[in-house]
Amino acid sequence: MTAIISLFFWLVMIPFCIGLVPACFISPVQRRRNPGVILLGGYFCMWALFGLVAIPAVLWVQYHNFSVASRCFTVLSILCAAAGLLMWRRKAGDYRPELTSPAREREEGIVKRFLHRTWAEKIEWLLFWALLGFQLYKAVAYTSFDGDDAYYVVESLIAQQADVMYRILPYTGGSTSLDVRHALAVFPMWVAFVAVQSGIHATIVSHVVMPVVLIPLTYLVYYEIGKGLFGEQTPGDGERLPLFMIVMCVFQIFGNVSIYTNETFFLTRTWQGKAVAGSLVIPAFLWLLLWIYQGAGKDKERDAGLWIILVCVNMTAGICSSIAVFIVSILLAVTALGLAFAQRDGRVLLRIGAACIPNVIYMGLYVMVAYGPALG
Repeated sequence: MTAIISLFFWLVMIPFCIGLVPACFISPVQRRRNPGVILLGGYFCMWALFGLVAIPAVLWVQYHNFSVASRCFTVLSILCAAAGLLMWRRKAGDYRPELTSPAREREEGIVKRFLHRTWAEKIEWLLFWALLGFQLYKAVAYTSFDGDDAYYVVESLIAQQADVMYRILPYTGGSTSLDVRHALAVFPMWVAFVAVQSGIHATIVSHVVMPVVLIPLTYLVYYEIGKGLFGEQTPGDGERLPLFMIVMCVFQIFGNVSIYTNETFFLTRTWQGKAVAGSLVIPAFLWLLLWIYQGAGKDKERDAGLWIILVCVNMTAGICSSIAVFIVSILLAVTALGLAFAQRDGRVLLRIGAACIPNVIYMGLYVMVAYGPALG
Protein backbone atom coordinates (compact mmCIF):
# COMPACT_ATOMS: atom_id res chain seq x y z
CA MET A 1 0.00 0.00 0.00
CA THR A 2 2.86 2.37 0.80
CA ALA A 3 4.35 1.73 -2.64
CA ILE A 4 1.03 2.48 -4.36
CA ILE A 5 0.61 5.72 -2.43
CA SER A 6 4.15 6.75 -3.30
CA LEU A 7 3.61 5.95 -6.98
CA PHE A 8 0.38 7.96 -6.96
CA PHE A 9 2.17 10.87 -5.31
CA TRP A 10 5.11 10.99 -7.74
CA LEU A 11 3.33 9.91 -10.92
CA VAL A 12 0.00 11.72 -10.55
CA MET A 13 -0.09 14.38 -7.83
CA ILE A 14 3.33 15.96 -8.34
CA PRO A 15 3.09 16.14 -12.17
CA PHE A 16 -0.45 17.49 -12.01
CA CYS A 17 0.45 20.19 -9.48
CA ILE A 18 3.54 21.17 -11.46
CA GLY A 19 1.38 21.34 -14.58
CA LEU A 20 -0.72 24.04 -12.91
CA VAL A 21 2.19 26.46 -13.43
CA PRO A 22 2.02 26.55 -17.26
CA ALA A 23 -1.75 26.04 -17.07
CA CYS A 24 -2.10 29.43 -15.41
CA PHE A 25 -0.81 30.96 -18.65
CA ILE A 26 -3.05 28.96 -21.00
CA SER A 27 -6.27 30.50 -22.28
CA PRO A 28 -9.44 28.61 -21.27
CA VAL A 29 -10.98 29.09 -24.71
CA GLN A 30 -11.57 25.99 -26.82
CA ARG A 31 -11.18 23.86 -23.67
CA ARG A 32 -7.40 24.10 -23.87
CA ARG A 33 -6.87 24.35 -20.12
CA ASN A 34 -8.19 20.94 -19.10
CA PRO A 35 -6.92 18.22 -16.71
CA GLY A 36 -5.30 16.27 -19.55
CA VAL A 37 -3.26 19.24 -20.73
CA ILE A 38 -2.32 20.06 -17.13
CA LEU A 39 -1.06 16.52 -16.55
CA LEU A 40 0.90 16.44 -19.81
CA GLY A 41 2.44 19.83 -19.13
CA GLY A 42 3.33 18.71 -15.62
CA TYR A 43 5.12 15.61 -16.84
CA PHE A 44 7.19 17.53 -19.39
CA CYS A 45 8.05 20.20 -16.83
CA MET A 46 8.96 17.52 -14.28
CA TRP A 47 11.22 15.70 -16.75
CA ALA A 48 12.86 19.02 -17.66
CA LEU A 49 13.56 19.65 -13.98
CA PHE A 50 15.06 16.21 -13.63
CA GLY A 51 17.36 16.84 -16.58
CA LEU A 52 18.50 20.13 -15.05
CA VAL A 53 19.73 18.41 -11.87
CA ALA A 54 20.67 14.93 -13.13
CA ILE A 55 22.88 15.85 -16.09
CA PRO A 56 25.22 18.12 -14.05
CA ALA A 57 25.34 15.46 -11.32
CA VAL A 58 26.35 12.81 -13.85
CA LEU A 59 29.09 14.99 -15.33
CA TRP A 60 30.58 16.69 -12.30
CA VAL A 61 29.68 14.64 -9.20
CA GLN A 62 31.72 11.47 -8.97
CA TYR A 63 30.53 9.78 -5.78
CA HIS A 64 26.89 9.20 -4.77
CA ASN A 65 25.74 11.37 -7.65
CA PHE A 66 22.35 9.67 -7.76
CA SER A 67 21.57 10.73 -4.17
CA VAL A 68 22.67 14.28 -4.95
CA ALA A 69 20.43 14.45 -8.02
CA SER A 70 17.51 12.80 -6.21
CA ARG A 71 17.60 15.22 -3.29
CA CYS A 72 17.81 18.26 -5.55
CA PHE A 73 15.03 16.97 -7.79
CA THR A 74 12.80 16.18 -4.80
CA VAL A 75 13.14 19.70 -3.44
CA LEU A 76 12.60 21.35 -6.83
CA SER A 77 9.59 19.18 -7.64
CA ILE A 78 7.85 19.89 -4.35
CA LEU A 79 8.57 23.61 -4.64
CA CYS A 80 7.23 23.75 -8.19
CA ALA A 81 4.15 21.74 -7.20
CA ALA A 82 3.50 24.12 -4.30
CA ALA A 83 4.00 27.09 -6.62
CA GLY A 84 1.50 25.60 -9.05
CA LEU A 85 -1.13 25.23 -6.35
CA LEU A 86 -0.56 28.78 -5.07
CA MET A 87 -0.66 30.29 -8.55
CA TRP A 88 -3.81 28.40 -9.44
CA ARG A 89 -5.51 29.49 -6.22
CA ARG A 90 -4.56 33.13 -6.77
CA LYS A 91 -5.70 33.13 -10.39
CA ALA A 92 -8.87 31.08 -9.79
CA GLY A 93 -10.87 34.23 -9.23
CA ASP A 94 -9.68 35.65 -12.52
CA TYR A 95 -10.93 32.58 -14.38
CA ARG A 96 -14.45 32.46 -12.93
CA PRO A 97 -15.88 35.21 -15.17
CA GLU A 98 -14.65 33.31 -18.21
CA LEU A 99 -16.70 30.24 -17.30
CA THR A 100 -20.01 31.79 -18.23
CA SER A 101 -22.61 31.17 -20.90
CA PRO A 102 -21.56 28.52 -23.45
CA ALA A 103 -18.06 28.14 -21.96
CA ARG A 104 -19.45 27.22 -18.56
CA GLU A 105 -21.98 24.89 -20.12
CA ARG A 106 -19.16 23.04 -21.91
CA GLU A 107 -17.19 22.67 -18.69
CA GLU A 108 -20.15 21.52 -16.61
CA GLY A 109 -21.84 19.36 -19.21
CA ILE A 110 -19.22 16.75 -20.05
CA VAL A 111 -21.31 13.82 -18.83
CA LYS A 112 -24.50 15.22 -20.33
CA ARG A 113 -22.80 15.79 -23.66
CA PHE A 114 -21.58 12.19 -23.67
CA LEU A 115 -25.06 10.90 -22.87
CA HIS A 116 -26.45 12.94 -25.76
CA ARG A 117 -23.95 11.47 -28.21
CA THR A 118 -25.23 9.11 -30.85
CA TRP A 119 -24.95 5.38 -30.29
CA ALA A 120 -22.28 5.23 -32.99
CA GLU A 121 -20.12 7.71 -31.09
CA LYS A 122 -20.60 5.90 -27.77
CA ILE A 123 -19.65 2.57 -29.33
CA GLU A 124 -16.58 4.12 -30.94
CA TRP A 125 -15.36 5.53 -27.62
CA LEU A 126 -16.01 2.22 -25.87
CA LEU A 127 -14.08 0.45 -28.61
CA PHE A 128 -11.16 2.82 -28.12
CA TRP A 129 -11.12 2.21 -24.37
CA ALA A 130 -11.26 -1.54 -24.99
CA LEU A 131 -8.27 -1.34 -27.35
CA LEU A 132 -6.35 0.79 -24.86
CA GLY A 133 -7.14 -1.65 -22.06
CA PHE A 134 -6.00 -4.53 -24.27
CA GLN A 135 -2.65 -2.84 -24.88
CA LEU A 136 -2.14 -2.12 -21.18
CA TYR A 137 -3.02 -5.70 -20.26
CA LYS A 138 -0.60 -7.14 -22.80
CA ALA A 139 2.14 -4.69 -21.81
CA VAL A 140 1.89 -5.67 -18.14
CA ALA A 141 0.92 -9.35 -18.24
CA TYR A 142 3.12 -10.31 -21.21
CA THR A 143 6.04 -7.95 -20.67
CA SER A 144 8.69 -8.04 -23.34
CA PHE A 145 12.43 -8.40 -22.77
CA ASP A 146 15.11 -7.44 -25.25
CA GLY A 147 18.86 -7.06 -25.36
CA ASP A 148 18.79 -3.35 -24.49
CA ASP A 149 17.40 -4.23 -21.06
CA ALA A 150 20.89 -5.45 -20.19
CA TYR A 151 21.98 -1.82 -20.35
CA TYR A 152 19.06 0.53 -19.66
CA VAL A 153 17.22 -1.42 -16.97
CA VAL A 154 20.47 -2.44 -15.29
CA GLU A 155 21.59 1.21 -15.24
CA SER A 156 18.39 2.03 -13.36
CA LEU A 157 19.03 -0.85 -10.99
CA ILE A 158 22.65 0.20 -10.39
CA ALA A 159 21.50 3.72 -9.54
CA GLN A 160 18.94 2.28 -7.13
CA GLN A 161 21.32 -0.12 -5.39
CA ALA A 162 24.79 1.41 -5.79
CA ASP A 163 23.83 5.12 -5.74
CA VAL A 164 25.87 6.00 -8.85
CA MET A 165 24.88 7.08 -12.34
CA TYR A 166 26.79 5.83 -15.38
CA ARG A 167 29.94 5.03 -13.37
CA ILE A 168 29.56 1.22 -13.40
CA LEU A 169 29.48 -0.84 -16.61
CA PRO A 170 26.19 -2.80 -16.57
CA TYR A 171 27.59 -5.74 -18.55
CA THR A 172 30.43 -6.55 -16.11
CA GLY A 173 29.76 -4.64 -12.90
CA GLY A 174 33.17 -2.99 -13.01
CA SER A 175 34.06 0.70 -12.96
CA THR A 176 34.07 2.51 -16.29
CA SER A 177 34.77 5.91 -17.75
CA LEU A 178 31.90 8.23 -18.58
CA ASP A 179 30.06 7.16 -21.73
CA VAL A 180 28.86 10.45 -23.15
CA ARG A 181 26.53 8.68 -25.60
CA HIS A 182 24.35 7.54 -22.71
CA ALA A 183 25.38 9.82 -19.86
CA LEU A 184 23.35 12.81 -21.03
CA ALA A 185 20.23 10.69 -21.61
CA VAL A 186 19.18 10.34 -17.98
CA PHE A 187 15.68 8.92 -18.44
CA PRO A 188 16.73 5.57 -16.85
CA MET A 189 17.80 7.60 -13.81
CA TRP A 190 14.28 9.01 -13.49
CA VAL A 191 12.99 5.43 -13.57
CA ALA A 192 15.48 4.67 -10.78
CA PHE A 193 14.19 7.68 -8.83
CA VAL A 194 10.64 6.36 -9.04
CA ALA A 195 11.90 2.94 -7.95
CA VAL A 196 13.69 4.36 -4.92
CA GLN A 197 10.76 6.55 -3.85
CA SER A 198 8.29 3.66 -4.12
CA GLY A 199 10.59 0.95 -2.80
CA ILE A 200 9.91 -1.23 -5.85
CA HIS A 201 12.64 -3.03 -7.79
CA ALA A 202 13.77 -0.98 -10.79
CA THR A 203 13.09 -3.88 -13.17
CA ILE A 204 9.46 -4.07 -12.03
CA VAL A 205 9.09 -0.30 -12.34
CA SER A 206 10.48 -0.44 -15.89
CA HIS A 207 8.41 -3.35 -17.14
CA VAL A 208 5.16 -2.89 -15.21
CA VAL A 209 4.77 0.66 -13.89
CA MET A 210 6.18 2.60 -16.84
CA PRO A 211 3.84 1.09 -19.49
CA VAL A 212 0.82 1.87 -17.30
CA VAL A 213 1.98 5.50 -17.13
CA LEU A 214 3.55 6.19 -20.53
CA ILE A 215 1.03 4.43 -22.81
CA PRO A 216 -1.98 6.46 -21.54
CA LEU A 217 0.12 9.65 -21.66
CA THR A 218 0.89 8.97 -25.31
CA TYR A 219 -2.77 8.50 -26.18
CA LEU A 220 -3.55 11.66 -24.24
CA VAL A 221 -1.22 13.50 -26.63
CA TYR A 222 -3.01 11.90 -29.60
CA TYR A 223 -6.34 12.98 -28.10
CA GLU A 224 -5.19 16.60 -27.89
CA ILE A 225 -3.89 16.38 -31.48
CA GLY A 226 -7.28 15.06 -32.55
CA LYS A 227 -9.04 17.94 -30.83
CA GLY A 228 -6.77 20.35 -32.68
CA LEU A 229 -7.44 18.67 -36.02
CA PHE A 230 -11.20 18.20 -35.71
CA GLY A 231 -12.15 21.03 -33.35
CA GLU A 232 -15.04 21.10 -30.93
CA GLN A 233 -17.36 18.23 -31.70
CA THR A 234 -21.11 18.58 -31.31
CA PRO A 235 -23.57 15.74 -30.65
CA GLY A 236 -24.32 13.98 -33.90
CA ASP A 237 -21.12 15.28 -35.52
CA GLY A 238 -18.46 13.89 -33.21
CA GLU A 239 -17.46 10.62 -34.82
CA ARG A 240 -14.18 11.82 -36.27
CA LEU A 241 -12.28 12.16 -32.98
CA PRO A 242 -13.02 8.65 -31.61
CA LEU A 243 -12.34 7.20 -35.07
CA PHE A 244 -8.98 8.97 -35.07
CA MET A 245 -8.16 7.45 -31.66
CA ILE A 246 -9.21 3.98 -32.84
CA VAL A 247 -7.03 4.28 -35.93
CA MET A 248 -4.05 5.26 -33.77
CA CYS A 249 -4.68 2.22 -31.55
CA VAL A 250 -4.80 -0.07 -34.58
CA PHE A 251 -1.57 1.40 -35.92
CA GLN A 252 0.15 0.73 -32.60
CA ILE A 253 -1.17 -2.81 -32.22
CA PHE A 254 -0.36 -3.95 -35.77
CA GLY A 255 2.77 -1.83 -36.32
CA ASN A 256 5.20 -4.57 -35.30
CA VAL A 257 6.30 -5.23 -38.88
CA SER A 258 9.96 -5.08 -37.80
CA ILE A 259 11.94 -4.59 -34.62
CA TYR A 260 12.76 -1.01 -35.63
CA THR A 261 9.31 0.54 -36.01
CA ASN A 262 8.09 3.18 -33.60
CA GLU A 263 5.09 0.99 -32.74
CA THR A 264 7.38 -1.87 -31.71
CA PHE A 265 9.33 0.41 -29.40
CA PHE A 266 6.11 1.91 -28.04
CA LEU A 267 4.64 -1.40 -26.82
CA THR A 268 7.72 -3.58 -26.20
CA ARG A 269 10.33 -1.03 -25.05
CA THR A 270 8.04 1.54 -23.45
CA TRP A 271 10.43 2.25 -20.57
CA GLN A 272 13.43 3.12 -22.76
CA GLY A 273 14.25 6.75 -23.42
CA LYS A 274 14.41 6.36 -27.19
CA ALA A 275 10.93 4.81 -27.16
CA VAL A 276 9.61 7.78 -25.16
CA ALA A 277 11.29 10.19 -27.58
CA GLY A 278 9.69 8.59 -30.64
CA SER A 279 6.27 7.81 -29.20
CA LEU A 280 5.62 10.69 -26.80
CA VAL A 281 8.03 13.59 -27.29
CA ILE A 282 7.82 14.02 -31.08
CA PRO A 283 3.97 13.78 -31.13
CA ALA A 284 3.97 16.36 -28.32
CA PHE A 285 5.80 18.77 -30.64
CA LEU A 286 3.13 18.24 -33.29
CA TRP A 287 0.39 18.83 -30.73
CA LEU A 288 1.89 22.05 -29.33
CA LEU A 289 2.78 23.53 -32.71
CA LEU A 290 -0.70 22.69 -33.99
CA TRP A 291 -2.32 24.46 -31.05
CA ILE A 292 0.03 27.44 -31.00
CA TYR A 293 -0.27 28.17 -34.72
CA GLN A 294 -3.77 26.88 -35.32
CA GLY A 295 -5.56 29.23 -37.67
CA ALA A 296 -2.42 30.65 -39.29
CA GLY A 297 -2.84 34.23 -40.45
CA LYS A 298 -5.60 35.01 -37.94
CA ASP A 299 -5.21 37.32 -34.99
CA LYS A 300 -5.45 34.75 -32.22
CA GLU A 301 -4.15 34.77 -28.69
CA ARG A 302 -0.68 33.36 -28.17
CA ASP A 303 -0.71 31.07 -25.14
CA ALA A 304 2.44 31.59 -23.07
CA GLY A 305 1.77 28.36 -21.18
CA LEU A 306 2.01 26.34 -24.39
CA TRP A 307 5.39 27.93 -25.11
CA ILE A 308 6.57 26.98 -21.62
CA ILE A 309 5.54 23.38 -22.27
CA LEU A 310 7.25 23.49 -25.68
CA VAL A 311 10.55 24.49 -24.06
CA CYS A 312 10.15 21.69 -21.51
CA VAL A 313 9.43 19.18 -24.29
CA ASN A 314 12.71 20.27 -25.90
CA MET A 315 14.49 19.55 -22.63
CA THR A 316 12.69 16.23 -22.27
CA ALA A 317 14.03 15.14 -25.65
CA GLY A 318 17.53 15.52 -24.23
CA ILE A 319 16.96 13.27 -21.23
CA CYS A 320 15.38 10.63 -23.49
CA SER A 321 18.04 10.37 -26.20
CA SER A 322 20.97 12.45 -27.36
CA ILE A 323 20.08 11.94 -31.02
CA ALA A 324 16.49 13.03 -30.29
CA VAL A 325 17.75 16.55 -29.58
CA PHE A 326 19.15 16.80 -33.10
CA ILE A 327 16.00 15.26 -34.64
CA VAL A 328 13.57 17.61 -32.90
CA SER A 329 15.77 20.60 -33.70
CA ILE A 330 15.55 19.76 -37.40
CA LEU A 331 11.79 19.23 -37.04
CA LEU A 332 11.33 22.62 -35.40
CA ALA A 333 13.58 24.35 -37.93
CA VAL A 334 11.60 22.98 -40.88
CA THR A 335 8.31 23.83 -39.16
CA ALA A 336 9.45 27.35 -38.34
CA LEU A 337 10.51 27.95 -41.92
CA GLY A 338 7.18 26.71 -43.25
CA LEU A 339 5.19 28.80 -40.78
CA ALA A 340 7.27 31.89 -41.55
CA PHE A 341 6.37 31.59 -45.24
CA ALA A 342 2.72 30.71 -44.53
CA GLN A 343 2.19 33.59 -42.10
CA ARG A 344 4.63 35.96 -43.84
CA ASP A 345 6.05 36.69 -40.41
CA GLY A 346 9.76 36.37 -39.75
CA ARG A 347 9.16 36.57 -36.01
CA VAL A 348 8.08 32.94 -36.09
CA LEU A 349 11.72 32.00 -36.63
CA LEU A 350 12.72 34.00 -33.56
CA ARG A 351 10.02 32.49 -31.35
CA ILE A 352 10.71 28.88 -32.24
CA GLY A 353 14.45 29.57 -32.28
CA ALA A 354 14.22 30.84 -28.70
CA ALA A 355 12.38 27.65 -27.71
CA CYS A 356 15.36 25.70 -29.11
CA ILE A 357 17.91 27.36 -26.83
CA PRO A 358 17.96 24.30 -24.48
CA ASN A 359 18.78 22.14 -27.50
CA VAL A 360 21.74 24.34 -28.42
CA ILE A 361 23.05 24.22 -24.85
CA TYR A 362 22.60 20.46 -24.74
CA MET A 363 24.45 19.89 -28.03
CA GLY A 364 27.22 22.25 -26.95
CA LEU A 365 27.59 20.33 -23.69
CA TYR A 366 27.67 17.06 -25.60
CA VAL A 367 30.45 18.30 -27.89
CA MET A 368 32.39 19.69 -24.94
CA VAL A 369 32.25 16.42 -23.02
CA ALA A 370 32.82 14.14 -25.99
CA TYR A 371 35.51 16.07 -27.83
CA GLY A 372 36.82 18.51 -25.24
CA PRO A 373 40.17 16.74 -24.63
CA ALA A 374 40.70 16.24 -28.36
CA LEU A 375 39.89 19.86 -29.14
CA GLY A 376 42.17 21.04 -26.36
